[in-house]
Amino acid sequence: MSQLFLNDGQMVPVTLVQAGPCQVVQVKIQEKDGYSAVQLGYGEKKKLTKPLLGHLKNLAKFRYLREFKIEAEEKFTRGQEIRVGVFQPGDRVKVTGLSKGRGFQGTVKRHHFHGAPASHGHKDQLRMPGSIGATDPQRVFKGKRMAGRMGHGQVTVKNLEVVKVDPENNLLYLKGAVPGARNNLLLIYI
Repeated sequence: MSQLFLNDGQMVPVTLVQAGPCQVVQVKIQEKDGYSAVQLGYGEKKKLTKPLLGHLKNLAKFRYLREFKIEAEEKFTRGQEIRVGVFQPGDRVKVTGLSKGRGFQGTVKRHHFHGAPASHGHKDQLRMPGSIGATDPQRVFKGKRMAGRMGHGQVTVKNLEVVKVDPENNLLYLKGAVPGARNNLLLIYI
């Protein structure tokens, strides 16, 4: 993250995102595939499998391939390059990414349990989960909030504002934070 100063002197917290250039790898149409979508390729990779090399014939060796649903009337061609210029300052976008993994966490951090009182015979039980239910079903119900692995899941942040677009460097300045760690792959769409 960084910060950007607007013309009126206001400071805006922004996240700089390297957005593209992406290339259209495949165009799916309603008549042939049952839905309308476009598959984009991004990044570079040295070695690919032979089926993937055939899929990317006459194109670069892409590290990432992602599909975006489109309206049927939108026209794309294979090999078309999509740059950061498709966004304008003031646009509202959705950003999807993998959140940071936090490993095995207890119930206080993972589910915001408040823990036990710190006095009157609660030695070594301050952050314990407490009772997990009645003994009659003699099992733990699915979805019971307990300790476990936290994070590393898909997160979508909606309604982020595009503050600035830098077409020379393919940089997108988004107001606020985006999910995931640095150098994480993000999907940005309107």
